[in-house]
Amino acid sequence: MSSMDKTMKFDVKADEMETSSQDILLTVYDALVDKEYNPINQIVGYLLSGDPAYIPRHNNARSLIRKKERDELIEELVRSYLSQHRT
Repeated sequence: MSSMDKTMKFDVKADEMETSSQDILLTVYDALVDKEYNPINQIVGYLLSGDPAYIPRHNNARSLIRKKERDELIEELVRSYLSQHRT
């Protein structure tokens, strides 16, 4: 059998490919700060409208935030807030 007949196998674990909502939000926040936007206003604008124009392309933030559904990002925010404020 020649090397042309062999099929290469590429395995990537799903966990390694998927970026967490927390990591996405923090990266987007940093990109917004770098561009001197109000990061809270911009993220809220995106979450409410779904319009990616609220998020800059800087540091790939716009494509990164679109990897998650908005409800997943909101869920992460609520979970984080409650874990910080409830004992």
